[in-house]
Amino acid sequence: MPLHSLLPIASTVFLQVPKISAHRAPGMRQLWLVVLTSFWIATVCNVALWRELTRLPGLSSGQVVTLSVALSLVIALATAALLSVLAWHWTLKPVITVFLVSAAFGAYFMMAYGVVIDQTMMVNTLQTDMRETRDLLNWSLAATVLVLAVLPGFFLWRQKVRRTGIARQALSNALSLVAASALLVLVVMMFFQSIASVMRNHTQMRYLINPLNSFYALGSVAAKPFQRDESKILPLGEDARLGASYTTQTKPPLLLLVLGETGRSGNFSVNGYKRPTTPQLAQENIASQRNAWSCGTSTAASVPCMFSNFGRAAYDSRSANYEGLMDVLQRSGLAVLWLDNQSGCKGVCERVPNVDTSQLKVPGLCEGGECFDEVMLQGLDERIAALPAERRAEGVVLVMHQMGSHGPAYYKRSPTAFKKFLPECTSNSLQSCERDALVNAYDNSIVYTDHVLASAIGWLKTQQARSAPAMLYLADHGESLGENNLYLHGMPYSIAPDVQKQVPWITWLSPEFEQRSKITTACLKQQVDAPVSHDNYFHSVLGLMNVQTSVYKPALDIYAHCAKSSVSKA
Repeated sequence: MPLHSLLPIASTVFLQVPKISAHRAPGMRQLWLVVLTSFWIATVCNVALWRELTRLPGLSSGQVVTLSVALSLVIALATAALLSVLAWHWTLKPVITVFLVSAAFGAYFMMAYGVVIDQTMMVNTLQTDMRETRDLLNWSLAATVLVLAVLPGFFLWRQKVRRTGIARQALSNALSLVAASALLVLVVMMFFQSIASVMRNHTQMRYLINPLNSFYALGSVAAKPFQRDESKILPLGEDARLGASYTTQTKPPLLLLVLGETGRSGNFSVNGYKRPTTPQLAQENIASQRNAWSCGTSTAASVPCMFSNFGRAAYDSRSANYEGLMDVLQRSGLAVLWLDNQSGCKGVCERVPNVDTSQLKVPGLCEGGECFDEVMLQGLDERIAALPAERRAEGVVLVMHQMGSHGPAYYKRSPTAFKKFLPECTSNSLQSCERDALVNAYDNSIVYTDHVLASAIGWLKTQQARSAPAMLYLADHGESLGENNLYLHGMPYSIAPDVQKQVPWITWLSPEFEQRSKITTACLKQQVDAPVSHDNYFHSVLGLMNVQTSVYKPALDIYAHCAKSSVSKA
């Protein structure tokens, strides 16, 4: 049942109940508000959980009903126990309001996009900027919040709550907490086998418990400073220096790192996609890795991880925060510059020169409070000329952080001239679009990315007279486009579909760069199907730029093999 269809029912319930209870002079007991809120959240606000439960394979209708009842009681009692701790006269209504609003937003995004709320998604939420927020707003979201939060909140704030003394209130809260906890244990014991089996075999279910999953995720994020000192950034690669190729160079290297956004490897025609989404790149001499995997399923998770030396397995469990790739490159003596057309670099560019291009006012490229990615190619010569001359003489590393294919408003990511596939979905309510139209909108964003990358290569070619240019494009994560009713990205890595984790990795080397590095595109093309990941990025970039440091691991440098092959042949 669509959430907005509950509006008439909710209106009747929450507008009539106050007439029944408002005549009570002493007011409603706080316990009843806790109970009503807990069961409202456990049942209606967890519609995404009940939908997913009906889709689980191997469950009979009877098992689905039993599990639904059991989980409803578990969620209601857990919510009641938590509210009992907070059920003081001056905090009860604000706290319940927070619960209702959190549950309403969680229910909408889980129902609409099939996402779950975990620690990574909570970080994404906290780091979302106004542009991204605008892309998520629509009438379906407004209707859901109205039904699940505004109407019950209206009922809540109309109630006169019975006052009691602090001592009596404390005793009442304690008894409520004990009773809810005892009943929770009893229900779990009664249905333990069924609940444990589902949660063990279908781990995504635990992330759908709304809004308790959001509060747990928020608590995990808040606890991070206690696990490691977030106020300090420890140095990395203090021994970094430029290698032998710099001693006799006549043309310094110029490496352009394009950090893609929401790139599905399988939707790039250079990787075998049947649609011609990358016709301009197909005309260039590139090597495209077809088996590349991300560090995470969101920008907030992937970008800091891929620019670190840890790798995915060790990044989350690190004991301290360290500098990253950009710091090591700068420390070696190179000139570095970060251009950002997205919502920030997630901390990896804070200690190097950086420019925000997203708010520029370039006619034809900027409109509606954001800019198309071509804006980063504007005035590059002047930006580079502004970097320290002694560093430029050694070499330049330039990063372009794209807006790319950021959803859900894919149609906004491509100018009219690049809308090759029509009709396209022009709504951010993706579930309301025909899937073909949705894929069209996404593929058009790839067509535009193809143009941006080809234009970047074109600019690099103009630099060949005075430098040895190269380009490396790698996306931060992939995207779900409705497969298995999942949209967007950000699923926990262990259960995320491959389309959210497999990313494009494209390399272009000029003849001058091939000569100085001894790495040839022909050699790279021989290993495009080899498995690579964001774990390789840090070391591969250092290898390309011949930066020598103890933190560089040749075994993780995907270009090192071709460099050795060239040396052995010589």
